Amino acid sequence: MIKKTSSPRALFIAGPTASGKSAIALAIAEAVGGCIINADSMQVYDQLQLLTARPSAADMARVPHQLYGHIDPCVAYSVGQWQSDALAAIAQAHAKQQIPIIIGGTGLYFKALSDGLAAIPETPAPIRAALRQRLKQQGAEALHAQLRQCDAALAARLQPQDGQRIIRGLEVYEATGQPLSQWQQQPTQSPLDFPVAEILLMPERSWLYGRCDQRFVSMIEQGALDEVAALAARQLRPDLPAMKALGVAELIAYQSGDMTLEQAIAQAQQQTRRYAKRQMTWFRNQMISWNRFSEQDYEHKMDKIFSFISKIGLTSG
Repeated sequence: MIKKTSSPRALFIAGPTASGKSAIALAIAEAVGGCIINADSMQVYDQLQLLTARPSAADMARVPHQLYGHIDPCVAYSVGQWQSDALAAIAQAHAKQQIPIIIGGTGLYFKALSDGLAAIPETPAPIRAALRQRLKQQGAEALHAQLRQCDAALAARLQPQDGQRIIRGLEVYEATGQPLSQWQQQPTQSPLDFPVAEILLMPERSWLYGRCDQRFVSMIEQGALDEVAALAARQLRPDLPAMKALGVAELIAYQSGDMTLEQAIAQAQQQTRRYAKRQMTWFRNQMISWNRFSEQDYEHKMDKIFSFISKIGLTSG
């Protein structure tokens, strides 16, 4: 775990989708001289600025931002790749005397920094390519059945339709002869050698769900349909992470004539609410020691959060 015995040299801000993380991070960054570093697994992808609620160009011009929209949607960006990119961005911020503010809703990204990652050997490209071909020919559910034979613990945690993670489990087993679930149980160590401060946004559920619904309608009004049409035109593999961004499948279905716009919006809103619920459950179980704030603590005034920032003496040092 990260040491917390001296003044922190970075700030983590986690929270579910639509909880207001970006506005809070921007206010803090402007106040303390910070650099905002993305920790959201969908906001790393280009072409989906509106649908993934990436910061606007105007906001990004106010303070430095890193790891937003820097990955092409044709790439399956991994937690390990993000960890490497995040560590480089943190080092760069410190070199410029900026406070790194790591913000997002992907719990595994934060865990990669706070706890580290298992040293799993690199998978040979031929194995990965062969498994992708098998996924295309046999389908995710067939590969999920195969995963149960070699890594039952991992298979139990994955949905049978989650082709990307199923392939990851199979490729690790084929490359190393050891189940991924066993690799993940190995002792790890944080790659950070300095203390951090941690803020967790945990708003009231009905407030958050209302924000999720309202924000998706706003995305449509601002041009999310055009973003999805451009993405669909590339005919990328459906198992790629970017193709699973909230709202992509529903808006493609609308554009293909398989549902009305009203149905697409309603289904996307429902999926977003379900995702937010899963995020909050994960945070509640995995981020027990984090400093929690409800929407009443930050929605209309930031006094409690800025009081916390002042108390801990956050510095880029």
